Amino acid sequence: MVDQPKGTIKDIKFTSKELDEVLELLVYFPPNYTPLYKYTVVIAQDGRDYFQMGRIGRIADDLLHNSEIENLIIVGIPYRDVHDRRKKYHPDGEQHAAYIRFLAHELVPYLDEVFPTYQIGTGRVLIGDSLGATISLLTALKYPHTFGKCILQSPFVNNEVMNAVREFEEPHLVELYHVIGKGETDVPTTDGGISNFIEPNRELNTIIKKKGFTYFYDEFDGKHTWKYWQRDLKRALKEML
Repeated sequence: MVDQPKGTIKDIKFTSKELDEVLELLVYFPPNYTPLYKYTVVIAQDGRDYFQMGRIGRIADDLLHNSEIENLIIVGIPYRDVHDRRKKYHPDGEQHAAYIRFLAHELVPYLDEVFPTYQIGTGRVLIGDSLGATISLLTALKYPHTFGKCILQSPFVNNEVMNAVREFEEPHLVELYHVIGKGETDVPTTDGGISNFIEPNRELNTIIKKKGFTYFYDEFDGKHTWKYWQRDLKRALKEML
């Protein structure tokens, strides 16, 4: 039995003026990586979580080995701690707008310059879980020509998120993948509260359908944890790539 080839993960330091900090990006390159090909870029919020708990690199290795997805590079953006994460990802976070600008105006031009990317919206996928899914969606809605695909695993949804989708005028530009767990009725949040995630997500699902996005939606049997998001990743990547 031949060993399946494995991709490599490199650490890259990236200085963001928008966020006024140096970020440690985790970048996955597929086993057959060569600058002669072009690659779809998957940008993961909660970057370290996606590699460690989601095992996204391993899943990509499998899917590529079986020719189930197109060539990709995965860029994981880690957060420092839960406060840093909330500050950047939450719609009310102090760095929320700056983080969206960092993704669109700093990270994308950098990736397009140093890697052989497609340099079009459909060649870029944003992915995140919980608040990471929220910021991914809001970023795609703000820059639909830059980010054409978005994977939402159990997003935090409030009125601001729903209104952003309601007011969005170009649903033909963004393809969405959206899952939520049927058991996500009492999710502990970073501010110390408990939230029902499934009801707002069902409402969001209705709004997205009405708008006419290209859209995949599913409710899985499970809760707001990596155990379920990890299981869903294979399908998510296949749907979007």
